[in-house]
Amino acid sequence: MAASSATSAAARTAGAVRPLFSRDLGEAKRRSRELYRAWYREVPNTVHVFQLDITVKQGRDKVRDLFQRNAHITDPRVIDMLVIKGKMDLEETIKVWKQRTHIMRYFHETETPRPKDFLSRFYVGQDP
Repeated sequence: MAASSATSAAARTAGAVRPLFSRDLGEAKRRSRELYRAWYREVPNTVHVFQLDITVKQGRDKVRDLFQRNAHITDPRVIDMLVIKGKMDLEETIKVWKQRTHIMRYFHETETPRPKDFLSRFYVGQDP
């Protein structure tokens, strides 16, 4: 009896999923653009405060790249969740709760990964 009531409760809540913030896709995209603009404006300050070894243009290009990675997402709830995470990340950056290495990790993602198999390591010149 308890299993059947739990199943019916789960069925009721599965159909009535509420959005986090946005009512529709247009509103979610607007929130995403606002976050993009905030990050874009913050890049020069971040480069200066953290004394990064990059230019402002490189920082802004990375911000654009990170946002374009998620351009294919069309679910407003997923977009809202990504915007929430992006705002938290922006706040941590503005308040200098991060360290320089945390910021530079975004730029090391674009490096080619180290080879793992024997022949690739041999060709690169790494010791096996």
